[in-house]
Amino acid sequence: MPHSPQDKKKALTRVKRILGQTEALQRALEEGADCAPVLVQIAAIRGAVNGLMSEILESYIQEELGAVADEEGRSARLAADMTALVRTYLK
Repeated sequence: MPHSPQDKKKALTRVKRILGQTEALQRALEEGADCAPVLVQIAAIRGAVNGLMSEILESYIQEELGAVADEEGRSARLAADMTALVRTYLK
């Protein structure tokens, strides 16, 4: 969970953007829009949610592994590796 005011504001901005995209999708479905634009909108929403998930997970990984740093820097490397893995998975 983002704890700094900047990170919290950034996460909330993403959530508001996702809400707007979801409302646009709802309107498109109610109006009987063609399938292609609806699918594009769904893909955009999925990308936005994945981006938010990536940010929150990255913050969590950094917080948790940063708290158990060792002198060899293994936890820092592990945090970087896990963050890269999450980003790759969520793209």
